Amino acid sequence: MLLQYGLAACSGLVGPRLIGAMVEEVRTGTTPERVTAIAAALFGFMLLQTFLIRMAFRSAGRLAAIVLADIRTKFVDDTLALPQEVVEQSDDGDLVTRASRDVDTLRRTMQLAVPQVTEALVWLVLSIGALLLVSWLLALVALIIAPPLLIVTRWYLARAYDTFLLEAEASADITEGLTATIQGAATVEAFGLEDDRMRRAERDTQAWYEAVDRTVRVRSVLYAVEEFLFVLPLTPMLLVGGYAYSQGWVNLGQVTAATLYVLQMMIPLETLLDWVATLQMGKASLARILGVAAPAIDTMPDEREVAEPVELSARAVHFSYEHGPEVLRGIDLTVEPGERLAIVGQTGSGKTTFARLLCGIYQPVTGRIDLSGTLLREVAPHELRRHVVLVTQEQYIFGGTLRENLELVASRTASDAPATWDDGALWSALTTVNARGWADRLPDGLDTAVGASGEELTDAQVQQVALARLLLADPSVVILDEATSQMDPGSARHLERALARVLSDRTVIAIAHRLHTAHDADRIAVMEHGRIVELGSHLELLDQGGAYARLWASWP
Repeated sequence: MLLQYGLAACSGLVGPRLIGAMVEEVRTGTTPERVTAIAAALFGFMLLQTFLIRMAFRSAGRLAAIVLADIRTKFVDDTLALPQEVVEQSDDGDLVTRASRDVDTLRRTMQLAVPQVTEALVWLVLSIGALLLVSWLLALVALIIAPPLLIVTRWYLARAYDTFLLEAEASADITEGLTATIQGAATVEAFGLEDDRMRRAERDTQAWYEAVDRTVRVRSVLYAVEEFLFVLPLTPMLLVGGYAYSQGWVNLGQVTAATLYVLQMMIPLETLLDWVATLQMGKASLARILGVAAPAIDTMPDEREVAEPVELSARAVHFSYEHGPEVLRGIDLTVEPGERLAIVGQTGSGKTTFARLLCGIYQPVTGRIDLSGTLLREVAPHELRRHVVLVTQEQYIFGGTLRENLELVASRTASDAPATWDDGALWSALTTVNARGWADRLPDGLDTAVGASGEELTDAQVQQVALARLLLADPSVVILDEATSQMDPGSARHLERALARVLSDRTVIAIAHRLHTAHDADRIAVMEHGRIVELGSHLELLDQGGAYARLWASWP
């Protein structure tokens, strides 16, 4: 690519030299044939330059596309590798902006700015070399702009990166605020929060305006100074060239060629001016995209297999959210292989938080959670998800067919092997979760597009797909947190019993918001204020007449 740009620049630099030679020969006397030959050569080099620039630009574009594809892949990998705890604490707008605005800015930088800046730099370097070959005296005149140009560029680069980062962060705040307002529109309307959300939007917009204004002020200094410097050498070049010609130091052809070189240098200098801001924006966007991996764990766990049968245990576990009060207080619990455990308690007692610790989304502040004797955070993510799966009411249907959504669990392994389930296994999973009826009615069955790009599924159907994925994943430990909350009580009860039969040889931990789930469990853990206050079977806890008995008595 650099060689192509270099050859293209050399082809373009031949022109001023030929024109200078033509002027000198016309002055001293020449023939029409000689002038025609020089003009033909000039036209030929122009065509060659056009062809080489096209080839170089295509090569640069292909290279940029490859690099950009690698960066995008790394961004997705880094995002998915982030601990769920980090993702949940992150600003939604910030991640969306990095994935959209920053990636698009980087694409524009890689595919447009980098090739043109590369061409301009090669052209400038070779132009200065050509100018020196014509006359070192005239080259010194052209280079009078170098010191002030370097000074103002260094001043700009020292400030531009930070200003573009601030602008990107301000843009992310606007995205986050608008996203929250749109997603929470019902809450905004119900509680009359319109004025509050408008004030938030105005604050975000004002902060973005101030960030953009700072960026514009920094760029305006660079543009004003460099526009002046770009035209500065032309007048001294003509004055010094005329005087040097009158003294016999240079001939008319040299003055002509040097003046044309200076005029030619304005083109790459203008290109650099046009794209230097884009390069700085691309640099800031690249830092934000690669920075997604910054909060991730520094060292990956060692590759080790979890011993079967799988036992899950918590020892002296304490947990609190950042800058918040303690949510879990000294929890000790061992879930035996194949056991069905229900965790019950009033809202806010810590049930869901404990479930997220048990599946590795959160890490305890103190204490430890073990999986078959191995510290949970030391188990590699793909190995952990092979054994422990959490299913909540918050499930997602990806754009694609129903078959593709079911076969997503193939990616839970470390290999890249495609899913190998046949239609019978997929239909069996759907039948178990009571989804066979509506799935049969889809226009193309398993190959029907669902989600945003196809058939829209109800919340209950989405949960059924999530539970079907669970059956196909076949983990050792299943943690269910409101996994049937979108269904009516009768359907939920029927589905839970069907799941219980299918998962009879698996460990099941159910966060029980409906107490009939607890009734069927082997053991029940009752939580109050972040502690397990009772542990036993349904009948044992009723006999004790404690917290569980009161919950059971108050349940309709």
